[in-house]
Parts: sequence; C-alpha cells; structure tokens
Amino acid sequence: MKALGDRLTLLRALRTASPPVAGSLAAVLVAAACVPGAMAIVLGWAVSRVQGAADPAGAAFVPVLALGGVVLAGHAADALAKPLEFAARAQIDGGHRRDILLLTTGADGIAPLEDPEVQALIRRTGAEPDYGVTSPADGALVQLRWFAGLIGVAAACAVLAHYRWWLVPVLLVPAILGLALRTRQYFAAVAKLQGAMREELHADVWREAAAGKDVRVFGFADWMVARMQRHIEDGNRPFWAHIGRVSRQSWLQFGLALAGLLPAYVLVTRAAAGGATTVAVQTAVLVAAWTVFLAIGTGGMVYQMVGAVEVLDAYGELKARLARPAGPPAKKGKLVRFENVGFRYPGTERMVIDGLDLEIRPGELLAIVGLNGAGKSTLIKLLAGLYPPTSGRVTSGDTRLSVVFQDFIRYELSAIDNVTLGYAHEPPDLAAADVAAARAGFGPVLERLPRGWQTPLSRNRPGGVDLSGGQWQQLVLTRALYAVQKGARLLVLDEPTAHLDVRTEFEVFRRLAGQRGDTGVVLISHRLSTVRQADRIVLLEGGSITESGTHDELMDLDGAYAKLFRTQAERFQ
Repeated sequence: MKALGDRLTLLRALRTASPPVAGSLAAVLVAAACVPGAMAIVLGWAVSRVQGAADPAGAAFVPVLALGGVVLAGHAADALAKPLEFAARAQIDGGHRRDILLLTTGADGIAPLEDPEVQALIRRTGAEPDYGVTSPADGALVQLRWFAGLIGVAAACAVLAHYRWWLVPVLLVPAILGLALRTRQYFAAVAKLQGAMREELHADVWREAAAGKDVRVFGFADWMVARMQRHIEDGNRPFWAHIGRVSRQSWLQFGLALAGLLPAYVLVTRAAAGGATTVAVQTAVLVAAWTVFLAIGTGGMVYQMVGAVEVLDAYGELKARLARPAGPPAKKGKLVRFENVGFRYPGTERMVIDGLDLEIRPGELLAIVGLNGAGKSTLIKLLAGLYPPTSGRVTSGDTRLSVVFQDFIRYELSAIDNVTLGYAHEPPDLAAADVAAARAGFGPVLERLPRGWQTPLSRNRPGGVDLSGGQWQQLVLTRALYAVQKGARLLVLDEPTAHLDVRTEFEVFRRLAGQRGDTGVVLISHRLSTVRQADRIVLLEGGSITESGTHDELMDLDGAYAKLFRTQAERFQ
C-alpha cells in the first residue's frame, strides 16, 4: 500500500502545474506509450505481407508507410513532450521552493530553524541537484511517464496473450520483481544519501568561507579543504558502500530479465523455425516482450521517483516541525511587559535570562546596558518574538515593533527597497523615507548616491555602489524609522551605531530623543556616555536587572553602573 501511496503522492505534485500544461503532457505521453505496441503490430503485419509475396516491394509498401507513420508519431510525441515537461518542471519546482520559503520565513521565531534536524530537513527538502537529490518535478514527471507506459505494457501483453496467454505472467512476474528490487535498493540509497546531510552541512561552512579574506591572509586554505573533504567523506562513506553493493548485485537484474525474456524468445523462435508460426508473429512477440521490461521501469526512473518521494516526505515532516502551536490570544494594551521571564537557548542548560521583570512604557527612551554576555541581545530577541521564553511571559498586546539588530543583513537592492522591505505590498512613501533618512543621519549619504533612492547598493549590479559599515548602519536605522513613520510604536535598537564615530552617534540619538513623540525606544549601547539622555537606564547582569533609574540616580547609587561609566569616561579624558 505504501508503494501505491508514494506514487499517488508524486501525482498530486502535478497539481502545481497549470491544467493545460499537465493535461497536454499526459495526452502526449499516453500517445508515446502506445508507439511500441503499435510498432510490434505493424512490424508483424509487414513481415506477414512480405513473406511469400510475388512482389515483396509492392506488398511492403503500405506496411512501411504505416510503420513510418508510427515512428513519426513517436518522434512528434517526444518533441511535444520536451517543452511541456520544461514548463511543468518550472511550475512544480517553483511552487515547491515557494512553499519552503513561505514555511521557513513564517516559522514561529527562529529557534526551530536553529535545530540541526530542522536544518537537515530544509537541506533535504530543497532538492538541490548538486547533492544528488531528485526534485519533486522530476519525480512527478517520471511517475506520469510510468503510468502512461502502463498503457504500452497492456498493449504488449495483448500481443503476447494472442500468441500464448501464459507468456504474460512469465514476463510480468520477473519484470515486477526487478522493479521491486530496484525500488528497495534506491530507497536505501536515498536514505544513505540523506544520512550524509549533517556532514554536508559542516562542509558547507567551509564552502562558504572559501571566498573569505582570512583564508588568504592566514594561509589555511589547505587545512580548510582537508576539513571539508573529511566531512564529505565521513558523510558519504555509507552511501558509496551501498552503491558498491548494488553494483555487485546487478547480476540479479540481468538474471530476472533473462528468466522472463528467454522462454518467450526461445519458444517463438523455435516455432517460427519449425513452421508452427510465422516470422511476423515472431517479430511481434519479440518486440512486445522487450516492451514489457522497458515500460515497467528502468533504474533511472525508479531512482528519480524514490528520490522525489523522500523529498516530499521531508517537506511534510518539516511542515509538521514548523507548525505554529495554538496559544492564547495576545494580551491587548499599550504596555510591553516581561513578567518573571527566564530563557535558555535550545540544547543548552545555562539560563541567559533569569527571573526578569521589565515594563516598557509608551514614549519612553529606555536604555539597557551591561557587560558582554549579560543577555542584552537575547532580551531583544525575546521582545521581537524570535524566541519564546523558557518561563514567564512577554506581553506586547497590539504594539507594533520596529527592530535594528546588531547583525543586520546587507541586501543587494536599491536604497529605497532596503528601507521599505517590510512594506513591499504598497508603493514606497518617498516623503516618509526622506524624513527617516534625515533622522538617521543618512541624508548626506543619500545626496551623494548617483541615482538617489534608486541606486543599487552593490557593485555587482549595474550602476551600483558599496556603502561603508557606518553608512549601512545608518541605512538600517532609516529602515526602522520608516516603520515608525508607518505606525510602529516601539523602536528597538541593538547597538545601532556601533560602526559610527562618537560624535555622529551622539547626534543620531539626540534627534531620536527629541523627535520620538509617543514612540517608545529601547536602546542597547556599550557607550554609556550616549545613554545619559535616556529616561530610564537598566543594568543587566547575569540575565537579571540589578539597577534601574536615570543616569543621575544611578551615579548617586554608586553601584556597578557608576563604576562602568567612570571607567569609560577615563578612557576619553
């Protein structure tokens, strides 16, 4: 039953293709599948007309024309099938990759995506041909060809049964046994290949690092290649061993084919030689017998079908792993609260956030400070909903957030597309973008761009330019402030000006503090001189808040914050 279910799974993948393409392709493949049976009949007819004819050439004229018509129909079917298969493949695989992208980007936070098993599933589901994996389209199209080929099998069996009915099971049984053997071998091969995914993920780290400057500066290219090769060999060793066993067992396939074809060939040839049957019948039986084995499925067809089934099964498993759990509705209100929140990263035991209580008020400029490893960036990830808390809860109600992360991505898009990424469903609001750029300090940079907002931010694109690290940081801050212009009411900034000089950073924060209106701002910064103007400063130590107040209040307290501030101040005196 599983084999039938797998084949139906592949056929369901065809639903992604447009009905005209899928329907036309099915019709063409059915026509092509009828060609071998038709050739067997026409060849038998031609031989019977020629045998004993006074004018062999004249007798063969009509059958040869008919044979030419069959051959021409076969070539026409193949020619039509190629573009239809190309269109169907693009639609099926395009839809599959779209579904993967929607599934992974719509996941509830990033914690599931950091799970090594989920990463391996994403790799398996992606069906990249470089890794020997068959795409859903290839498997579905081969499956369609296989079903269409069953029509050819039926026609061939009819020819055989007309001669001797028992030749049908004699040929079908070994052909089906060979198909079952190949299917089992290829399922095992695909399983071994998937077992190599984890090591291939390790090898990918080094593949991606190959273009890095460090590789050339420190000269560890040979060491890196050796590490990558070791991961590839360790991961693929079971697969290579299995392929070796399959190669050594190839005599089984030959034996099954021989067991089916030899009785039919010997019987009909002896009958024709003894005059018990005609050469025409002999020709028809020989062609029909070979057609049965050919249409039941070759090794390549079986591998593609098996590989595609595994890809679709992996997608189903990935979908189950990334399913959004049903939970209570978000608490409504304008305040954002951390209520006795604890958090540890998946697969670890250390609590990064431990028993944290924090309230973020509308219109407040809140600064979060602390040493490296205190949990500041983790707190921001919890606030943004990228991770669920291990204990306690974070309530944000209907407050819309805009976040600048410390490790932001540099998109090779135009400047305006970089700023309006979260609002691609509507035309860019250039007026709002100009206001955001001015507040972020990106205005002078924008004026120097050759095409203004439309300038591509990559030298890999025609007319594109590169930005410095500080200019990129100003652009990302512009993106966050654009979201504020569009209605976000909490601006979260994780080291948003780390690449800027002290004076530029101070000016940016002065503008933020003076023009924030009723928008709350949460700021993480290592430069304590910059956060002096915050309405409230909280010091994070060991995942908990140990001090809270204004700058003056914390300096009067003369605790850890005051010591940190004086230590930094001494560096600039």
